[in-house]
Amino acid sequence: PEIDQGLLEIKAAARDPGVRAKIAVYAHDKRIDPIGTCVGVRGTRITAVRNELGNEAIDIVLWSEDPAQMAIQSLAPAVVKSIVVDEDNHSMDVVVDDSELAIAIGRGGQNVRLASELTGWQINIITPEESEKRQEAESGATRALFVDKLDIDEDVADILIAEGFASLEEVAYVPLEEMLEIEEFDEDIVNELRNRARNALLTIEIAREENIEAVSQDIRDIQALTPTMIADLAQAGVNTLDDLAELAIDELQTIIPALDE
Repeated sequence: PEIDQGLLEIKAAARDPGVRAKIAVYAHDKRIDPIGTCVGVRGTRITAVRNELGNEAIDIVLWSEDPAQMAIQSLAPAVVKSIVVDEDNHSMDVVVDDSELAIAIGRGGQNVRLASELTGWQINIITPEESEKRQEAESGATRALFVDKLDIDEDVADILIAEGFASLEEVAYVPLEEMLEIEEFDEDIVNELRNRARNALLTIEIAREENIEAVSQDIRDIQALTPTMIADLAQAGVNTLDDLAELAIDELQTIIPALDE
């Protein structure tokens, strides 16, 4: 009745029919406990629904607009240590202890699969060791980028990374006041780094435009391809329809990750 009255709303659902379901609920009336209301006194409501569905297990999850919080809720009872959100690829790396790994993934990957469906995000379950290796690899790539494009030594690059800088755009356009808060940098160093970053971005953009011009018109006319995707293809040396046709699906998805969504 709470749903009919508009007091409670089912925001999302994911099912493995006959086996398990996850349902995200939200209460429009703050006086209502959405999970408790769905479960009912001594589980009477949820039990009745389970019986109708052939004893299908049902997890009730509290809805949140925060994707990371939704992931934490959806993966319960696994305990999440940390989450790294990748907005560009609409995915999350969720870190759990080794002892929680089987719970988070679930039998046959069921728990993480349903959690991904419920949140609408690709959820990757990894261990702390795997997370550390990924962070080291990302830091190494960022360090190499800064050393190359900003013409600085690794010590300066490491200072930027330690302060949370991960791209040339951030170095170029983060407010001056924020960069001046870095203890090791004075105003002259900050201005020089910002200028070098902006020049590097300009050079990259010019090269990108030149690469796009090298791509055949047939590829550029494909409506599903955005300018960024075309630039990615050009960067990979895919300039003609024949080049495109020779790519395996996984190769194409590696070049254009957005196609994997």
